[in-house]
This record gives sequence, structure tokens and C-alpha cells, in this order.
Amino acid sequence: MSVSISKDEDGFITPSLAPAKTSTEEEKPSSPEHPSNAELFTSTFEVTVTLADQQVNPNSPLYSVKSFQELGLSPDLLKGLYAMGFDRPSKIQEKALPLLLSDPPTNMIGQSQSGTGKTAAFVLTMLSRVDYNLQKPQASRALCLAPSRELARQIMTVVNTMGKFTNVQTEYAIKENLPRDATNITAQIIVGTPGTMVDLMRRKVLDVTHVKVFVLDEADNMLDQDGLGDQTLRVKNYLPRKPYQIILFSATFPDHVRAFASKFAPNANKIELQKEEVTVDNIRQFYMDCKNAEHKYDILVSLYQLLTIGQSIIFCQHRSTADRISQRMTAEGHKVASLHGAKDAAERDSIIDGFREGRDKVLITTNVIARGIDIMQVNMVVNYDLPLMNERIKGADERPDIETYIHRIGRTGRFGRRGISINFVHDKKTWLQMEQIEKALGRKIMRIETNDLDEMEEKMKQALK
Repeated sequence: MSVSISKDEDGFITPSLAPAKTSTEEEKPSSPEHPSNAELFTSTFEVTVTLADQQVNPNSPLYSVKSFQELGLSPDLLKGLYAMGFDRPSKIQEKALPLLLSDPPTNMIGQSQSGTGKTAAFVLTMLSRVDYNLQKPQASRALCLAPSRELARQIMTVVNTMGKFTNVQTEYAIKENLPRDATNITAQIIVGTPGTMVDLMRRKVLDVTHVKVFVLDEADNMLDQDGLGDQTLRVKNYLPRKPYQIILFSATFPDHVRAFASKFAPNANKIELQKEEVTVDNIRQFYMDCKNAEHKYDILVSLYQLLTIGQSIIFCQHRSTADRISQRMTAEGHKVASLHGAKDAAERDSIIDGFREGRDKVLITTNVIARGIDIMQVNMVVNYDLPLMNERIKGADERPDIETYIHRIGRTGRFGRRGISINFVHDKKTWLQMEQIEKALGRKIMRIETNDLDEMEEKMKQALK
């Protein structure tokens, strides 16, 4: 890939990358022994890399690597990568890892489409930065925040799997996963949600004097003042004044959050996809014209056989809707599960684990798993209710929430696989919202008539092939 260097008006050096060629290599199938190898599929997206001024050296090999051996990783970490089935870096990792692992450590803001290897990149960085042979409160630490317990648990699985040949100690900072009377966390890597992390710091259960890395996954949500921004800032305010590396990753970065992210992680290296490349072409998007709100349920039931070909996620606006649909479908003999934030921790863990392991084929949920959750078998997402801005931002109107829509449909078509998304519209208001989504994404979403169930089913089957 050729790189030409130019300096922008803010003094940043921007290598302009030639468009990546489409890979013709076949993706390796995942297996129980290598559950994560698909995370390294070859991305065909153009990546823009912006390097902070003080990092730039025209003779430096920092622009990319083609193998993990080039990164100078410890033998134990290389063994962990290979045991997970990782053979070589993905496109985003080629650019990100040399920058993430360079010394002195530099902040990073990374924006890349779901399924391009972001989690592996920041987990590898955390494992590389901490000294896991020191098992004292004064040991160096890495903190990682996620917006939900489900995503925190998924990240921790990657940490423990990748670090299994090291002596790393890990601990959760999520509700009900740490004894209330805990007095001293000695682990080097702590993964959790911001509210619980703040509580541990406030009670001095977690000593953050020697933090080396601070990671935000789904960073746009974590920094949004209408989301988890306040709690995330409280965590940062507990961290020491001395330098530590800040890493922000997300699939989307709205403009107002992007500006704040640059202040939160100053002088950061930046890796971004072009805006129009955020949604992936391998997800076929449809909408179904329902007669009214009740008709949406009838159509969902008629889709059940298709929903269970692989696995499916149905997103609802309210917890009560998710429970009501789940109870009704179960009573009619369909096997479905329901997940949302009002359920207790043990039940949430059991439900997501059952879905991840394939015991349940259909999961009805709210936005609690709209972000970051990787379940390879999911090939269909249904927006029973379209995501709206007023669900996420206080005082907002009922315009569609484009960022949440992108994250929701990104639960299918993972790692280059084919997937489909279906949106239900049932009145003039939802019709207009669907049109706004089409305009924002710059692509046509195909309409499917619902008055002929056989034809509807045939179109869906063709899309899944």
C-alpha cells in the first residue's frame, strides 16, 4: 500500500492511503479451539491514519506491520495469539498495533466497522503494558470500561484467552461480580462498567496509582453526555496526574463526541474509516410494511422459521415490549429468550451465555446488546421498533438514531459474513423515520410486502443464501 504524507491545518500529519484491494483469500472457518480467528478477516475498507506530530518519523516503520512477530511481543503473548487462531494482523491492526505498542506510549482514537479486530488490538495492548509478574496493589494496571456487563464479560473472555500463557490476574468491575466486602484488588487488568469502577475507586478497593492504560470500548457512547459520559469522567478524575495511555475505540463517532474525544485523549493518533464505509455491504437491509402495531407481531411470528435458520436478535424500544413478545411467543410454542437491563445480573449472564452457546436461537432485547456483542451465528437482526434519538438523548425528538441503528444491524454480518436486517414500519411516522435512515446511510433499503407470506419468506431465504 502506498503512503503519501501531508500536513493539515491543525498541524497533523496525514498519510493518505491508497484504496485497499479486495482480498481474494478465503476466510478460515471458526472452531471451538479457535473461537476468535474470524476476527482477523481481511478488511477491504480504506483506512485514514492521522499521526500526532511528535510521533512522526518518515523513516519509521510505524505505518503498518504484516505479522505479529514484528511487534516485539513476549513469547507468551505470541503463544496466546496463535492458540486463538490469529495468524496475521487485520487491516485495522496493521495500522493500529505499532502505534498502540510504541514507546513512549501515545493515546489512540480508533474508529472502525464492527468485526475488524478492535477488541484484540486493545486487549493485546493492555497485556503488553502491565507487569503481570508483580502481584501487589502497587503493580501496574490496565483499566477497560464498557457500556454493559455483557460487553465487559465478552472483553474479559478475550483478555483471559489471549493471556492464558502469562501470569496475568484479572478482575471484573461489574455489579454482583465482586464481593461487597472486598478490600483490595490485586489484579493487573480490570474490566467493567463505569458506575462500579467509580465505586471501587471511591472505596479505595482499587488502587489506581500505577495505571498504565485506560481503554474505553464503544467510546462514543461512553463519552456522550447524554449517555455514560458523566460516569466515565468521574473514573478519569480518579486516575493519577502522571501520564498513562488512553485508548478509545468505537464503530461510530458522531461529530459532537468526536470533538470531545480529542480533548479526552489529547495528541492522539487517529485511525478512522471513511464515513460512508461505516455500514457494511454484506448486510442486506430490508423494511416490511406492516398494517399496524399489532400486525408487526403477526409478521414476526410468521418469520420464526427463518429466524431460527441461524440465530436472530429482535430489538425493541421498551423492556415491557421485549417481555410481552417473549411471553406471547413462548405461550404459542416458540422457543425465544428475552434480555434487558431490568433483569438481575445472574439471569442476564445466563441468558446471554445460552444465546452465545446456541441453546437459544432467538433473542428479544433492548439496546443493552446493541453494541459490541460478537456472536458469530447471528445472521438476522429485526428492528421490531426503530431506534429513536429520544431514547438516548434527553429532550430529543423522535428522529431515528442513526448511530444506534448502525450498531444494531452490525450484530449480524460479523467478520465479513453475510447477514440481513429487517425493519418494521407500520404508520406514517415510522415510514418517515425509515426514509430518514435511508437518506443518512446513502443507500436504498429494500421494501418487502407483507400481504403474501410465501413471497415474503422466499425473498428472505434468497437473501440468506
